[in-house]
Amino acid sequence: MSKLNAKQVLIIGGSSGIGEAAAKAFAELGAAVTIASRSRAKLDAAATRIGHGVTTAVLDTTDNAAVEAFFAAAGAFDHVVVSASQTPGGPVRELPLADAYKAMDSKFWGAYRVARAATFKDRGSLTLVSGFLSVRPGQWVLQGAINAAIESLGRGLALELAPVRVNTVSPGVIATPLWSGMDEAARRAMYEKLAATLPARTLGQPEDVANAIVYLATTPYATGSTVLVDGGGAIA
Repeated sequence: MSKLNAKQVLIIGGSSGIGEAAAKAFAELGAAVTIASRSRAKLDAAATRIGHGVTTAVLDTTDNAAVEAFFAAAGAFDHVVVSASQTPGGPVRELPLADAYKAMDSKFWGAYRVARAATFKDRGSLTLVSGFLSVRPGQWVLQGAINAAIESLGRGLALELAPVRVNTVSPGVIATPLWSGMDEAARRAMYEKLAATLPARTLGQPEDVANAIVYLATTPYATGSTVLVDGGGAIA
C-alpha cells in the first residue's frame, strides 16, 4: 500500500505546470488531492486532466483573509505544497516598484500566509517551491532574491513548525505554460539551446519537479532541506 493512500494533500498552484504535475503524482499514489488557484476555469480543466477524483478550491494567496478562511473551513492536511506565484521581472532599475512588490507579495508572502494559516495532521509536511535563481540570479535579480527568501523561510519553518516537516524544491528552467506566450519555434529553439548548456543535457519537465516534491513529502527524515532539480544549472 502506498504511503500516500487516502492522505489529504493540498496543492496550491495546482491548476498548471509544476503544481498540476505534483497533484497528478500524489493522486496516482492514492492521495485525496485538492488543487487550489485563483482561476476556477483553470482548476476545472486541470481536475479533468488529472482525474482520480481531484477536488478544487478557488484561493488567492495574496488575500490573507481568504487564506485564513480557507484553512479554517478545510481543516488539517497531511501534506501541503505551495507552487503558486506570479512574479513579473526585469532589471532592478527598469521594473516598476509596484510590479516588484506584487512579485514578492505573490511568491514569498503567499507562502508565508499559507504557513501561518495551515494546520497539519500528525507527521505532516509543507513543501515550498523556489528556483535555482536563488544561487544563480544572472539578470533576474528580484526572482533570485525572492527564491532565496523562500528557501530561508523553509529552513526557519522547519524549526518553528516541528514536528511538521518543511522543505523546499528549487527547479531550474522547466517546460511549463509559463513560456506559452512565446512563438513555438522560438520556444523550441530556447529549450534546445538551454538543454545543450546543462550538465544533464536535457530540459526539465514538470514531472521531474513533482518527483522531488513527492519524495520530500514521503520521507520522514527530510526536513529543512532545499532540493535542486535544475539539470545542473546552478553549477554550469
